[in-house]
Order: sequence, then C-alpha cells, then structure tokens
Amino acid sequence: MELHNKEPLSQDVLPVVIIGNGPSGICLSYLLSGHTPYLSPDGFHPNPILHSKLAESPHLSLFEQDLEYLCEGVEGRSSNPVAVLFDSLLLPDSDFGLDYASPLVWRYEPERATPHLVLGKGPPGGAWHAMEGSMLTLSLANWMELPGLKLKDWMREKRRNVRNDRATPAEIASYYQHYVREMGLERSFVCGTTVTSVRRVPLASGRSLWEVQGLQRRAEEEVEIPFSVFAENVVLATGTHDIPARLGVDGETLPFVCHSFWELEAAISSGRLDCASEPVLVVGAGLTAADAILTAHHLNTPVYHTFRRAVADPALIFNQLPKLLYPEYHKVHQMMSQQQHRAGESAADVVSQRSSSSGDTGTNCPCSYPGYLSFPQHHVASFKPEGKCVLEDQSGRQTVLRVSMALVLIGSHPNLSFLPEEGRPLGLEPEEPISCRRNPLDVDPYTYESVQEPGLYAMGPLVGENFVRFLKGGALAIVCDLVRKRSARANESAVESSVSQSLSCQLSNCSLSA
Repeated sequence: MELHNKEPLSQDVLPVVIIGNGPSGICLSYLLSGHTPYLSPDGFHPNPILHSKLAESPHLSLFEQDLEYLCEGVEGRSSNPVAVLFDSLLLPDSDFGLDYASPLVWRYEPERATPHLVLGKGPPGGAWHAMEGSMLTLSLANWMELPGLKLKDWMREKRRNVRNDRATPAEIASYYQHYVREMGLERSFVCGTTVTSVRRVPLASGRSLWEVQGLQRRAEEEVEIPFSVFAENVVLATGTHDIPARLGVDGETLPFVCHSFWELEAAISSGRLDCASEPVLVVGAGLTAADAILTAHHLNTPVYHTFRRAVADPALIFNQLPKLLYPEYHKVHQMMSQQQHRAGESAADVVSQRSSSSGDTGTNCPCSYPGYLSFPQHHVASFKPEGKCVLEDQSGRQTVLRVSMALVLIGSHPNLSFLPEEGRPLGLEPEEPISCRRNPLDVDPYTYESVQEPGLYAMGPLVGENFVRFLKGGALAIVCDLVRKRSARANESAVESSVSQSLSCQLSNCSLSA
C-alpha cells in the first residue's frame, strides 16, 4: 500500500493508526478487523468466579463487557490486570502446566471492523525478524501464538518440530508473517515506513486529530517518499529494541566496544573472532548476554563476564527459570556461580585454559567450563585503548582486563524520537527517558490510553509487557475502549437528533397556533 500526503478532510481521517507491526500491532489489527471473542456456549473456565461473571451476559462480546469487573480476583504474572485477564481466557491455568481449552469462541463480524493502518519499518513481526535465528525462545511455544491460529498446528503443517515446547525466533517471525496473510490483515499493513512525527492538530470545529508523518520506502524505488495521515486515535506499539542501552563510561565509543549480539555474529562470520582470539568481555546478566556467552563458548573463545548483581539474587532472570525447560540458561547460571573471579587470582591464567579440554568432565581439568570467568557484583569503570577494560567491585578494587571485544548487553530503549521530547512527558517519571523496566508510559490500566494525552494509546513493552502472552491484553483493552467511545458518540448523536426533532415539532405547533 502506498501512502500519500493527506489533508485533514473527514473522508481521509482514519479511526486508528498503529505505529509498530510486531505482535502487539498484529494482535490489535486482528481485533480491529472484526474478529470478536464471546464466551462459548459450552465454554468452561477453571476459575469459578470468572466463569460465573462471564456467564452473566453470554450474549455480549468481550468487547462490550466491563473489564474492570472481570479482572477482579484474577491473578497472574503481570502487573497489568487486563493482560492477566486475557491471558487467563486464552490459556487458562497455563502457569501450572495445565492444558485447558479456552472458554472463548471467535466470530468474524465484519460490521464491527474499524478501519486502521499498521505502520512498520520491516515485514510483519517487527523485531522478531532481527533476532538470532537459532536460539530458542524463552517463552513456551503456545505463549507466543496469537488468537485464531495455533502455533503448534502451523509448525506441524510446515513439518517443523517444537523443541522442548519452545521455538526459534526465526520460526516465530515466520509465524507472525504468515498470520497476517492467513487472517486477511495485509490490506491494513504498510511496511517500509519510518514515522518521523506524531502531533496533535487542532481543527476549526474545536476538535483535534493526530497527524502522523513519516517516510515510506517503495519497493521499486531507491528513495523514501514523505507521507502524512490523520487519525482520531494513535496506538504506540513500537517495542523497545531500537536503541541499545549504554553504560555511559569513558571509552565506550572505542572500536572494540559493541552493543549488540549481531556485532558478535559479524565478528565470527568475518573471521575476526575465533578460538585463538583474546577473550571477549560480556557485560550484563540478561538472556541476550547469556546467548552471547553460549555463542563464544561454542567457538572456544575465552569469555570474561561481568554483572552488577550477586549470582543468587532472586531478581536475576536465571533464578526465575525452571531448569528442565531452559537447560542452556541453567548452564550459563552454573558457569556464573562456579567460576567466579577471586581477589589476587590472574584472570588471564584462568581463561587461558581453552575449550580444547572441554571433553573432560572436570577430572583432568581444574575447572568445569574452561575459558570462562565471571565477575559478579562488578561494574565497568572505563574502557581504555588497546582493548583494555577496567572493572571495579563494590569495595572499589579494580581489575584491568585485556580483550578482543567488549559486548555491552544491558537492554535497550524505545525510539520515540517522533514524539515531542522523545515521549518523556508521557512516562511515569516525566523527567526520565522512557524505559520498559524503569519508566514505562503512564496509561490507564483498563484502557491503555495515555493519562496525559487522550486518544493516544500504548501497548506491549512500552507499558512494561515484555512477553507476547501478556501484550495481547493491551489489544483487548484498547478495542474495548474504542467500542465504548463509539457507542457514547452514537448515543450523543441520537440525543441531539431527538432534541432537534422535538424543537422542530414545537416550533411547527407554535406556527400552527399562530
């Protein structure tokens, strides 16, 4: 679909524009396209209170029900109540490993469809297309699926197997792309677009609209074409993978300091990094850092690993994952615990034990994981030329390491440069940058509408939801609120029409009396 510059005429104003075509935007598009959830006539939910509430109005769709009422008493692993509710309805008691059927039935009701556009830089699926393709997802496979298309069924059709009930990012990205085609959503998706500005535009009538401006890359052209569209509502569904987080220390711009997993892959592919290289320093204790450690370890490249928390800290992600489901991450956690740097010991001597002896189980080797050394409760003080990194522990003691590459993998921030002040005034802490974990956008928990800007919604990581299973609740909340607003406008119009007819009748009677 090609976009053009528009004037704010009524026929050109869209009810909704969604910025971001990852799973958040895809799920919202599905619900806006007329796909409507109801309680199935034979549906059953294992939570008797929730089931009783749903059964009170089985003729109403979920879009027309009181979400706050339904959310009462429903508990789950998200701080957003509607996210927990919708997850519970789609995958009842899945946290306990149970496989209850969803009590919902989906009906396609095209008369409910709301015209909308979904804008994205790449193909549908968003950042999933950029993730390392061979690693396994953290979430179970069915937690990654979207309403109406079972991921396992799709994978069976493709003659692929779900390993340990998990899939690879490449498979998930392919599933999301297929989902858009299968569900007939393609006409609403505009790929190859970069949004450069979102601003409120006042109208002479006293109302206001959102103007979304940007650039569209056409398949047949080398240039990017400017566009602008007008909308009554805008949904921010951009995710948080745009801008890697930085340490903010001296020397971080030196050429050997990198901030993405892909730079590690590029170094391996080009031959710049191999088993004979100086050690790699990995900074961070998240899953991307773990993936980098595993990749380097498989290459027999020595690894230094530094992170701020203690290995036993409950907030560390590895302490929250079941060992049987995530054996590769349990292995990294073991490495972090068993092979810690000790004061006075030479780091270079420890990691010089290359993985050529990795066939040993520890009998002939002084350590279980040759070529790895962790630095818990350390931070990077600075980077120096010639591959030198200065680490500092809690007591202020410094250790200087020499490395071939430093990978700073401490998370990322969303790119909201198209918003005034990069969206800071919309956050819980208006003076701080927007961050999924520390400063998400401030939205109403039952509508996901911005507290500061009516008509502006946000979902997914921007409101603190990192897991696909929970971001679907944002789509439900937004659609319910749009339905409520549309119903309120219809009622207002009906009242105004009735009052107008009554006045007209009274005037007519006055004329007749005269």
